[in-house]
Amino acid sequence: MSDHNPGLRPWRDITRRSSRQIMVGHVPVGGDAPISVQTMTNTLTSDVKATVDQIRRCEEAGADIVRVSCPDVESTAALKQIVRAAHVPIVADIHFHYKRGIEAAEAGAACLRINPGNIGSAARVKEVVDAAKANGCAIRIGVNAGSLEKDLLEKYGEPCPEALIESALDHIKLLQDHDFHEYKVAVKASDVFLAVSAYMGLAEAVDCPLHLGITEAGGLIGGTVKSAIGMGNLLWAGIGDTIRVSLSAEPEQEVRVGFELLKALGLRTRGVRVVSCPSCARQGFDVIRTVQTLEERLEHIKTPMSLSVLGCVVNGPGEARETDIGITGGGNGKHMVYLSGVTDHHVQSEDMVDHIVKLVEAKAAEIEAGAAQEAAE
Repeated sequence: MSDHNPGLRPWRDITRRSSRQIMVGHVPVGGDAPISVQTMTNTLTSDVKATVDQIRRCEEAGADIVRVSCPDVESTAALKQIVRAAHVPIVADIHFHYKRGIEAAEAGAACLRINPGNIGSAARVKEVVDAAKANGCAIRIGVNAGSLEKDLLEKYGEPCPEALIESALDHIKLLQDHDFHEYKVAVKASDVFLAVSAYMGLAEAVDCPLHLGITEAGGLIGGTVKSAIGMGNLLWAGIGDTIRVSLSAEPEQEVRVGFELLKALGLRTRGVRVVSCPSCARQGFDVIRTVQTLEERLEHIKTPMSLSVLGCVVNGPGEARETDIGITGGGNGKHMVYLSGVTDHHVQSEDMVDHIVKLVEAKAAEIEAGAAQEAAE
C-alpha cells in the first residue's frame, strides 16, 4: 500500500529535467537513473582504517557514493587501499594541487571533485583531464559561493546567481576544450535563495547532470531544514541528479537525511517510511519515545514500506489505512494493529515495540521473497 501509482495521482508527479548520463564508478548519474545520495568522510584520509570504517557506516545507511578529501600525498597514497575496501564509488576531493588529482585518478578514484580554475595553468588542467580519461574517472566541477574567482567578484560585486553560473560555464569550457564530457556540476551556496536561483539558471543553460547541495548548511536540525527547503524546491521542480546534505553531523546522518528528503518527494524508496503524530493528551502511549525507539531498531531494514504510529483514534485509523503496518493508541494500554490497512489485532503497551519490529521484519522478508520469485520467473 505504500507504493502508490503515480499515474493515478498526477498531483504527485515530478517531471525530472532531461540530462546526459555519466558514470561514477558503477553508479549512473543523470538521465533516468535514480537520484543518488552522497556524503563525505571527515576522518584523516591517510588513516585508512578510520576512513574505511566510516565509509562502511555510510554504506550501511545507504550511501551510493562517498567523497574523501585528498589534500596531500599521504592521502592519495592511502586512496588505493580505501577504494579497494569500499563497496561504493569513491570521489577524491582535490583543491589547488594538480598532482593530487593525477595521483587520485591513478589510485582508482571514480570521480575527481575539482575547480578547474584553481588547478593552475591550462597545461596542468590538461594533465588532470588526461589522467581522468586514462583511468575512466569522472569529474565534478564544484563551484562554491565562498570561493568564487576574484575577477567574478570584482565584476558582480558579491556572490550572486549570475556569478556562480558564469564560473560553472567557464569551468565547463575548460573541460570541453580538452574533449572531456564525463562531468557533473554543482553551484553551491549557504544561502538558500542564492543556491536555488543559481541551480535553476544553470539547469536551463547546460545538459550535464547536476549535483545538488546547500553548502555549510549547519547542524543536524538547522542544516536539515535549510537543505530540505533548498534541495526540496529544486527536486520538486525536477532539477538534480545526485545530492549531498551538508551537515555538521556524522556522515551517516547526512545519508539518512538525504534519503528522507527523496522519500518525502517519492523520488527514492528505501527502508521504513514512518508516519507519526506529534502526540497530545489523547495519546494512548508515549508516541515520541516509541517512534525514536522504532526508528533506531528499524535502521537495518532496507526494504521500502510504510509504518504509521498514531497515539489515538482521531487520525490513527485513517493513516493506518494508507500504510503497510499501523498502530493506533487505545485505552487501558491496549492498542490496535493494522496490517495492509485493515484492523487485525490488539497489542499491549509492554509488548508493542517488539511486536511492531517483528511485524516489519516479517513484512520485509515477505516483500523480498516475492521480489526474488518474480525475478526468477
